[in-house]
Amino acid sequence: MDLFSDHPTTPVMIATGAYWLPGFALPVMPTLWQVLAQHLAAYPAQRMMTPMGHLMSVATSSMGDWGWVGSTQGYGYSAQDPATQQAWPAIPAVMQALSTAAALQAGYANFVADSCLINVYAPGSKMGLHQDRDEQDFTQPIVSVSIGMPATFLFGGVKRSDPTVKIPLQHGDIVVWGGASRRYYHGVSVVKPHAHSLTGLRRINLTFRKAK
Repeated sequence: MDLFSDHPTTPVMIATGAYWLPGFALPVMPTLWQVLAQHLAAYPAQRMMTPMGHLMSVATSSMGDWGWVGSTQGYGYSAQDPATQQAWPAIPAVMQALSTAAALQAGYANFVADSCLINVYAPGSKMGLHQDRDEQDFTQPIVSVSIGMPATFLFGGVKRSDPTVKIPLQHGDIVVWGGASRRYYHGVSVVKPHAHSLTGLRRINLTFRKAK
C-alpha cells in the first residue's frame, strides 16, 4: 500500500505508536557523518550469516554495549565484534542525542540506546520482513535513521502476511516505532542505484535499540 506520492516535511503517523520523521537528522548530519565514517573505517561492515547458512545481502557493523550479530546458531546481541573479538565502541554523543530526541518527538521519553546497528546497503540489497524481537525490554522503541541513497521501507503488522505500507525514505529521515507496533513486521525493498553525494552508491541505516 503506497500512501505517499510526495515526500512530507512534517511528522507522519504510519501506525499506532509508529512515526516517520522526514529530515529529522539533517541538522546534525555533518557531525553524524564524520563520526560514522570514522567508525566504518575502523570497524568495517561485514556480511553476517543467516541461520540457514547464507550470507545476508546487507553488511553490518555496530556501536554501543551490544552489537547485533548473525550466525548459523541464530541472531542476537554480542558485546564483541565477531571479526576482532574486541568490544564495540561507544555510541558517539551526537548519535545518542539524536536517537533520544527522535524517540521523544514520537512520544517516547527517556530513551537511551545501548546498541546501534549499522546496516550498509549496496544497490540490489534488501531486508526481508522481520520483527525486532531479540531485545529484552519491548517497552522501549526502535529508532531508525536513513543516510544516503533512498529506499522504500515496508511497515506491516503483527503477522508477516499483513499488508505493508510503503514509505519512501530519503537521506536524513527517521522512523520510530514502539508501543502497539513495537513488534510489527518491517523490511526494506530492493535498493535501486541512485548515487548520493555523501555516501555514493550506499544506503546506510542506523538502528538504535535498548537491547538489554
